[in-house]
Amino acid sequence: MPDEPKTLDPAATPADATARPAGTSAVAATTAGDSPAPDRAAPQRRWPLGLVAVGLVLAALNLRPAITSLGALLEEVSADLHMSGSVAGVLTSVPPLCFAVFGITAPRLARRFGPAAVVCAGMAAIFTGLLLRPFATGTAGFLAASALALMGIAVSNVLMPVIVKRYFPDRVGSMTGLYSMALALGTSIAAAATVPMTSALGGGWRLGLGVWAVLAALAVLPWLPLLRDRDTDRGAGTGADVRADRAAPAAAAPAAAPRITRSRTAWALGVFFGLQATGAYITMGWMPQIFRDSGVPATTAGVLLAVTMVMGVPLAFVIPRLATRMKNQGPIVVALGLCGLTGYTGLYLAPAAGAWVWAVLLGISNCSFPLALTMIGMRSRTGAGVVRLSAFAQSVGYLISIPGPLLVGVLYQHSGGWGLPIALMGGLMVPQMIVGTLAGRDRTVEDEC
Repeated sequence: MPDEPKTLDPAATPADATARPAGTSAVAATTAGDSPAPDRAAPQRRWPLGLVAVGLVLAALNLRPAITSLGALLEEVSADLHMSGSVAGVLTSVPPLCFAVFGITAPRLARRFGPAAVVCAGMAAIFTGLLLRPFATGTAGFLAASALALMGIAVSNVLMPVIVKRYFPDRVGSMTGLYSMALALGTSIAAAATVPMTSALGGGWRLGLGVWAVLAALAVLPWLPLLRDRDTDRGAGTGADVRADRAAPAAAAPAAAPRITRSRTAWALGVFFGLQATGAYITMGWMPQIFRDSGVPATTAGVLLAVTMVMGVPLAFVIPRLATRMKNQGPIVVALGLCGLTGYTGLYLAPAAGAWVWAVLLGISNCSFPLALTMIGMRSRTGAGVVRLSAFAQSVGYLISIPGPLLVGVLYQHSGGWGLPIALMGGLMVPQMIVGTLAGRDRTVEDEC
């Protein structure tokens, strides 16, 4: 993880911590100070930290299997539910849409019910959605069940940094790294294991997708004892103290937070986030199908997607540390973009012959995600600026990423092959490198606003 400048007040109240705008990144959370105020240690004394750590890991493991397990079995699902290529494209566009829409509600829900309770509800939503999805008899029901699971993922994803800051204020970096690794691990395991597990269980795609509900059910359990911790937020101090704590940041915010929409760097970072997210969701949704259509067995295609996803485990630690040691992150942006451009070129020319090489290169390229999070933390001097920039960049980014997977499905259906869709994917790497270079310049949004 990147070196952690102290940009946020470590003595912030739980209400302040949970009030972080939707889309706030792990980097914004990891910029918090390491020493909690004495009166904020109550959650640590009251609840075993080991239980919270287990809950974090299990929650992170469940933040992507609903997406990557479907990518591995998309052909079977599409055929059984009579989906066209366009409808399948809609299906692969649902994750970023849900992240953009439902993630916005997470801070408000956390202020009302407590972050642990919301994460518990998020895990329950994932479990319910994954359990109902195999019983869908049509596209509408399948989309609704998927949306329920993705809603749980969206709110949980936003609140992971809040949980870390609340219970591990002196170990923010290490705990963020732990759940980031678990997230990447869950992503790759679901991609690699779904097809062979389906075959071993002797069932069709319904059993292969439904089995991941078991992992989600396990993730609910550690959060159940923490549900009462929401009362700690409400009962801390007198009513006047709580009102004063909540009013102070609101009064200070206009003076401390920049007008993000006036910053060219903020817009460049938002577009960069959106383009890299577009590539990631296209990869998760369509890459196994590209390999299968080129003659690669279904099991191998799932493993290839797992290879792409697992590249994020080690590089998520290396790239942010490297980025924080450079004034300008443009060279890293270009290097990752060239890896992606080479990988897509290989998919276009020889998808089966060099499948393993293309999977590795695209996995490296997809590590633009931790780089984007790192740049969010570096492009502002103040805690208020980091929070606002994170919310702006991720909200804009996820909205930008929604049409990508859908457009790939439409092009695939109407062109009858993967040549045109892959050309689109490769072509998007060029503007990604351009806006990423602009976002990586050594300046802050406060300077531009």
